[in-house]
Amino acid sequence: MSQLLDIQRRMAAAVMHPLTRAETMPRRRRDGASNIAEAEAIIQPNDRLTSFERLEIYNRQYWFRLYGCLEEDFPGLQAIVGRARFDALMRAYLTDCPSQSFTLRNLGSRLESWLTGHPELIQPHSTLALDMVRLEWAHIEAFDSEERPRLAAEDLAAIDENSTLSLQPCLRLLALSYPVEDLLLQVRNEDGSSASSANNASVARKRKHVRRFAALQPKPIWLAVHRLENTVWYKPIAEEEFRLLSALLAGQTLGQAIDAAFAGGSLSEEARPSFLQAAFANWAMLGWFTQPDPLHAIESLTPDS
Repeated sequence: MSQLLDIQRRMAAAVMHPLTRAETMPRRRRDGASNIAEAEAIIQPNDRLTSFERLEIYNRQYWFRLYGCLEEDFPGLQAIVGRARFDALMRAYLTDCPSQSFTLRNLGSRLESWLTGHPELIQPHSTLALDMVRLEWAHIEAFDSEERPRLAAEDLAAIDENSTLSLQPCLRLLALSYPVEDLLLQVRNEDGSSASSANNASVARKRKHVRRFAALQPKPIWLAVHRLENTVWYKPIAEEEFRLLSALLAGQTLGQAIDAAFAGGSLSEEARPSFLQAAFANWAMLGWFTQPDPLHAIESLTPDS
């Protein structure tokens, strides 16, 4: 078993080693080790391919699969930076931040923070690009995060300023500078309008969309990304809604969340009750209020040691 485990680890290290710029398996790794010698040690040649050529097939297919996943997950970012720069960005990111999960769903989880440290890769539209990455990652999280049972109407009617409210795990809140949700929808429409996303006319239209949005003056935009009936939706919300929901997600009481929502805001005292009534009715209709996490409830009942 120990010999098998050693072979599996060596095979994984070879397969997961980054490709060359020509998208071939390097003869030598970055640490100087020979991939040719490693291939000959763990793989038999056949009458058509050498050991190295057989190992290279797996190496290339592994990386082509990663490339394909990032392209599918971040079409908006690709439209903003262009195909050539996106390819270079993608290879650099996957080299610095290799997959560490059993699922490729998590492949782009570190992309925003990585790009923040490499702003030269998304110039001259760095703010627009980062907004898009945040939206596209929020979409991924909203799509497959847990959905808990909705809070019953009688439970909602019983809440007061000391109540804490749980929100759906599939809800994501974004503070943005550009309306990237509209740009993303247009990019996806272009992808679906031709047999290939590399179609010249489709690419030209995407560039036109990007130029139009990049020309806009940045301004604060608040967005809720949520799932309803197995579909992800983008819902523009007011700043007060964003603050209130963010406070609830942070575990603050309803009274504290309401104070945070209106602190320094322009909404008059007279307008606040109707605003809150409309917002809560809408959120309840969308199913954003949920039963508390059972594990959290158990932990809160555990006495301090």
